[in-house]
Amino acid sequence: MRHGLKQILQAEFPAAEFGEASDVPTTLDLANREHWDLLVLDITLGGRSGLEALKDIKQTRPRLPVLVLSMHPEDQFGVRVLKTGASGYLTKEAAPEELVNAVNKILSGRRYVSPTLAEAMATYLSGDSQKPAHETLSDREFLVLRLISSGLPVSAIAKELNLSVKTISTYRARILLKMGLRNNAELTHYAISNRLV
Repeated sequence: MRHGLKQILQAEFPAAEFGEASDVPTTLDLANREHWDLLVLDITLGGRSGLEALKDIKQTRPRLPVLVLSMHPEDQFGVRVLKTGASGYLTKEAAPEELVNAVNKILSGRRYVSPTLAEAMATYLSGDSQKPAHETLSDREFLVLRLISSGLPVSAIAKELNLSVKTISTYRARILLKMGLRNNAELTHYAISNRLV
């Protein structure tokens, strides 16, 4: 995937220099050392989530424009990443056609928002009381919800996120309370019904 994106961008920006990373620690290290004009960040990286990496990058390099690339539909992560400081959100499905447009827009100082994401943001900003229950969750709680719903046991989630089993259990309890659910089965049913997994 990285190779394909690089080819698309090299064709459009032949004088540009590129770097790449396959995991969060390498991404953070490069983002702090290099003076990039733009970072294209996959939200699904090895180890920690790309959403957490985005938060770290925005703390250390607040002016670095970040285009988040994801396999997840815009209604799942789009508003979250823009709230965290990303300059745009692009699904991998749309990437080949829209990548150059998104990069050009961001490099000109604007944000890249697709029509679908613009509608989701308008709903979010309107304060609509009919927001789905998962919109009340913090980013970490949302990530834990998705991992539980995908069938991972608490111990595996703890290992993946480098947290204790007790911490993940606390997140799980908070998620159930906030969403008015009783158990993992209801949580999984909700996640599937709302296309979160």
